[in-house]
Amino acid sequence: MKRFLLPLLLAITNLSYSQNIRSFADSVRQQYNVPELAFAVISSDSVLECHTLGIKRANTDYAAQQGDRFHIGSNTKAITAFIAALLVQEKKIEWNTTILTLFPELRWRTRYPYDTVTLANLLTFRGKLPAYTYTTESPTFRELHGDYAAQRMQLGANFLVQKSMKPDEHGLTPSNADYIMAGLMLEKASGKPYRELVQDLGKRLRIDFRFDYPNLKDTTQPWGHNADLRPLPPAENYKMNWLQAAGNINVSLEDYTHFTQELLLGLKAKSKLLPKKTYEQLLFGMPWFSYGWWFNAPKEEGSHHIAFNEGNAGAFITKVQIVKEADRAYVIFTNSATTATQDAIAVLLKELTKRYGE
Repeated sequence: MKRFLLPLLLAITNLSYSQNIRSFADSVRQQYNVPELAFAVISSDSVLECHTLGIKRANTDYAAQQGDRFHIGSNTKAITAFIAALLVQEKKIEWNTTILTLFPELRWRTRYPYDTVTLANLLTFRGKLPAYTYTTESPTFRELHGDYAAQRMQLGANFLVQKSMKPDEHGLTPSNADYIMAGLMLEKASGKPYRELVQDLGKRLRIDFRFDYPNLKDTTQPWGHNADLRPLPPAENYKMNWLQAAGNINVSLEDYTHFTQELLLGLKAKSKLLPKKTYEQLLFGMPWFSYGWWFNAPKEEGSHHIAFNEGNAGAFITKVQIVKEADRAYVIFTNSATTATQDAIAVLLKELTKRYGE
């Protein structure tokens, strides 16, 4: 009888602990008026927490449920960089391949600072391309022609004739334009559209990646909420289709745990996809911003390597943090883009790292 008692007590303790953190998270969600909040704590061999709370749309009773999908915004960049690493391993492109190597037809109109910009430069925010985001007014949809693929190519060519960005104090030139151009390079090198490259990765990792806000194709999915907490109805956004490699993927929390767990496995040399050194490169290979990940370098001996990113395309905010030495990943998804939502994420992340170790 005694041999069954300890496992039972441990199971009860773990269940109580999980319910406790779930209750804490829901209290934070309600206090900061976040409609839907989903979060997970992951190690290389376990999903320690995975919960979805709240409602899919403000002022409704559409209850959140497992499998709900969230737009992850700039967390897409880590997926784009991962695809690039796979293509480098397959020798379809190199990190030092330049833009003009793949698109020599653009040479005649390219400003000289971009002559030597490489794939690695673009993926680490060192591409010097001008600032561009979802709210940039020009160009408009009517100023470009053809399908979205043709429009992205025109947009890329347009970046190359503009004045280059001056690096900040860390040597970075952060711009979504870097990832638009990197996406074009990966398409050219692989012979596949970016969306197909993402689907290929999804099949390998058992992840159902999709694009655009989740409610565009399925109104029963979570609706995004803007800075005024107004739910945004389904609508196609041409800028998101231009920015697809920079920030237009949607995915469920449950599926996204597979991606973060793959990174943790890679850091332990247990991945079947890429060698450990490549995972180190992606997450921590460059100071301040590595390949799709912001990077806090250890400030003193014994402190941790922390890679993180945040996605916010104006309707969902998602936060991901990976702590190498603790073998932990923290994922927080929300369906609102308010200032209060930012605060709620910060409070919850602080509590999760306190309980599970930074």
